[in-house]
Amino acid sequence: PSMRSLTAEEYVEAFKSFLDHSTEHQCMDEFNKEQMPHIMAGITRLCHCLSHKAEQASLLLGDFLASFHHIYLLPKIDLKMIRILQAVHPGVFIDNEIVEPNPQHVAAYKELVKQAPDLQNVSFIWHQLTSLEYEQQVKEKGTHKKFDFIHMIQMLYRVEDIPNTIKFFHSCLDHHGKLLIIILSDSSGWASLWRRHRDCLPATDRGHYVTCSGITAVLRALGAQHRVFELPSAWDITACFRDGDALGARMMDFLTGTKNFLGTAPAALRRRLRDALCQPECSSTRDGRVIFSNNLSMIVVES
Repeated sequence: PSMRSLTAEEYVEAFKSFLDHSTEHQCMDEFNKEQMPHIMAGITRLCHCLSHKAEQASLLLGDFLASFHHIYLLPKIDLKMIRILQAVHPGVFIDNEIVEPNPQHVAAYKELVKQAPDLQNVSFIWHQLTSLEYEQQVKEKGTHKKFDFIHMIQMLYRVEDIPNTIKFFHSCLDHHGKLLIIILSDSSGWASLWRRHRDCLPATDRGHYVTCSGITAVLRALGAQHRVFELPSAWDITACFRDGDALGARMMDFLTGTKNFLGTAPAALRRRLRDALCQPECSSTRDGRVIFSNNLSMIVVES
């Protein structure tokens, strides 16, 4: 059978194998615990809402593009960020807008909100759009709403025009607003794999090979002030080296963006990719386990 890219549903299944055996969740939770309260405290534009006799903050959160990388993760992370904002600014009414093109993802997010009784002071506006469609809609309507906080978590890999996308959403920030971009670190195994062994990867995955340095270069060109927080993260890929292992097969599918990579890729390509994954710039060995570096960069951009 010929090699082909994963469908959205197949990507979700492969991604779950990644989540279950990596510290991606823990890494973001650590950032939320250690840094997000300080970031949220720096959002000082809280306009007075006369109808509620309280402060109101506008918040733009969500998976901006049809990147299925965090279908299981993003809603939970979004709600954690909202709760941090509520803790830092008690009594604030939050306008939360979500941009997500997949109707199933939107439905799952809405269901999660229904199960969260502590969000009475939060309003939700749902945009079933890609980031580009959202941008076009905003420009066509001429209603360039300003936000105090915008996040882009692991979504820029699927954006066709990364500089213009960042430029647009940065322009949506209000005075003292913050843009959070979470992207793979240049110290990650992904960065090394893409930089040194890209010829081992099939051309079926249309994602952009972008890491932190590519994003910070765009921000410097825009003159946007920013800070970078590096967080270590690991992924146990030992199963990738066991022939006939179903978990390892799903992991290799996720690594390459290819359906049944081990069953459809030429033998020489399979060997080269496995050899690349064992290189010290990609992985380390601990107690007989192969641990892939999944380090992340959290980039906080000022308005």
